[in-house]
Amino acid sequence: MSEPTKIFLPEKDAPTHWYNLNADLGALGVDVPPPLHPGTGQPVGPEDLAPLFPMELIKQEVGGERYVEIPEEVRQVYRLWRPTPLYRAHRWEKALGTPAKIFYKYEGVSPSGSHKPNTSVPQAYYNAQEGTKRITTETGAGQWGSALSFACQMFDIACKVYMVKVSFQQKPYRRALMETWGASVVPSPSDQTAAGRAILAKQPESTGSLGIAISEAVEEAAQRDDTKYALGSVLNHVLMHQTVIGQEVIRQLEMAGADWPDVLVGCTGGGSNFAGFIYPFLAEDVDGRHAKPRIVAVEPAASPSLTRGRYAYDFGDTGQMTPLMKMHTLGHDFIPAPIHAGGLRYHGMSPQVSALVEAGLVEAKSTTQMPMFDACMGFVRSEGILPAPEAGHAVWGALQEALACKESGEARTVVFNLCGHGHFDLSAYDAYLGGQLEDYEYPEAAIAESLAALPHVG
Repeated sequence: MSEPTKIFLPEKDAPTHWYNLNADLGALGVDVPPPLHPGTGQPVGPEDLAPLFPMELIKQEVGGERYVEIPEEVRQVYRLWRPTPLYRAHRWEKALGTPAKIFYKYEGVSPSGSHKPNTSVPQAYYNAQEGTKRITTETGAGQWGSALSFACQMFDIACKVYMVKVSFQQKPYRRALMETWGASVVPSPSDQTAAGRAILAKQPESTGSLGIAISEAVEEAAQRDDTKYALGSVLNHVLMHQTVIGQEVIRQLEMAGADWPDVLVGCTGGGSNFAGFIYPFLAEDVDGRHAKPRIVAVEPAASPSLTRGRYAYDFGDTGQMTPLMKMHTLGHDFIPAPIHAGGLRYHGMSPQVSALVEAGLVEAKSTTQMPMFDACMGFVRSEGILPAPEAGHAVWGALQEALACKESGEARTVVFNLCGHGHFDLSAYDAYLGGQLEDYEYPEAAIAESLAALPHVG
């Protein structure tokens, strides 16, 4: 009997709880310093976050309960696409001539085409429960903005999205998708907020960044009593919601009769898809059921927070409105190059993921966009699925592992998270096929200049 290509977990076996890494940080030997109030330098309390987030999400952000039950109303929406399939990449393995056994989790089957609804749906639900009428947010490539627009429509909440200007221009159909779900979309930096106007005054032709867009969304939410803010990555509760991914993968590997993974690979921008994929494997290690695999995070060389950034306290946004978080950062003033992996163009990284890297539990690698697109072309011509440029970094990382197996002759099991499809990124593929893409590595001098503006803490 041939080995399966697609492994589907029955709907009845979908996860009923999210896994909270906070509960196991001590067992893993990991320390995550608390976020600090930028005015007082003291740890942030629930009252500091209440103007932006509903209380239930604040509890999840700081709580230590190991498993948090997923509300039935959220699970009902999840059932539109979850559980998502796990694939064995038979054809790609054959094309590469590698003895590696490659599996990939495909999150592109969600309504918005990525992993992002795994957290947008619960965030919209908890806001609706507390009477929120409007939510503001930021988006890079549009995956998060699309996901939140979808979720807000499900729970009858108005949604306003500040979209990084270069992505607003590169990906007009992402904007159209958000508007189809009823959201209003504004290119950032904009003239609608003080933060946006300040950037435009200095740089009228600014292409924007996630840090700027966050500032605009936070500013608007903080000034309106009927509005809350939602973030698509970085924060603990966001990463926790994504752990349905890894929980499903573990069950699906068992169903396939596969070996325990030797290597896990994911892309990183703010850390959400990566964390949701790998965290349940860390829980297996803590419980003594399986040893921790090698874990590899892949980021763009044009926005290399893990590989070239500094582990320090910094603002989560350019306008210095957020709490200070201990994370790998390129500096809140960092303006990344307009590469096509817009969802990874962020100056910082999740404090939890940063701490895992600092503790040696996660390896970090980076690649420029041309090798990434090369890897995606080999993948799509074998497997038929077009990766988003963000997810393409995981494809590139898995390729490196497969080629290493080919050289050594080892049949290692490699699993990666294909966190979204590239159907809205065809202009990027068109530029690649037309020979119009350029590689970009951020200059050391520019990083040093941005890091020089880090806040002084302690």
